[in-house]
Amino acid sequence: MRIVEPVITSKMMEKREKILESAQVLFAEKGYVNTPVREIIDLSGYGTGTFYKYFNNKEEVLKVLLQDFLDQIISAVREFFNREKDLYVRFIESKRVMLEVFARNQKMAEIYSRVHGISDSIDQCLQEFDDRFLAFTSRNIEYGIKRGLFRDLPVTPVASATLAIIRYAVNQWIVRKTISEPEMIDMVISFHHSLAVGIVKDHSLITQYETI
Repeated sequence: MRIVEPVITSKMMEKREKILESAQVLFAEKGYVNTPVREIIDLSGYGTGTFYKYFNNKEEVLKVLLQDFLDQIISAVREFFNREKDLYVRFIESKRVMLEVFARNQKMAEIYSRVHGISDSIDQCLQEFDDRFLAFTSRNIEYGIKRGLFRDLPVTPVASATLAIIRYAVNQWIVRKTISEPEMIDMVISFHHSLAVGIVKDHSLITQYETI
């Protein structure tokens, strides 16, 4: 017997996106914990049945928001890689591209920075976000090693350092408000310049980049 997949119409996608948009606004303004599903439903303008047609609960909404956010980051970096072929420039400037996604999506930056530790299930969502980020970053470092740009060293600590400095800089910018958006970006770029001294084989590439 042939199974007929449900047809997803543009109207259905519009409703789903409106619910996600409403949740993002409320999570950023009130916090995830302080946002009941009822308020998401009310802000979206749809009924309870519509919400539960697309999402089982509030946690699922957050998970989708985080997944979509990471997809935006990865997509932006891939687009940058298609334009830029110099591997050293890629290593440094791809971090600027990532942070520009955070800067364009301040609500998601706020949500991502504030939901750690709320519950095991939310931490699992964040862990999935981090795992995908680390896997993507690791593959790019491994590519640099294969091409002879980087020393043959353990990849995971380098990728983890990238995630850690981005998370710290975003927190200082969006949560603690101790630095500006340009200072956030400069912090991460400066860190990767320093990191490059240890992992790049040919230091003349660093000099060339700094003279651009």
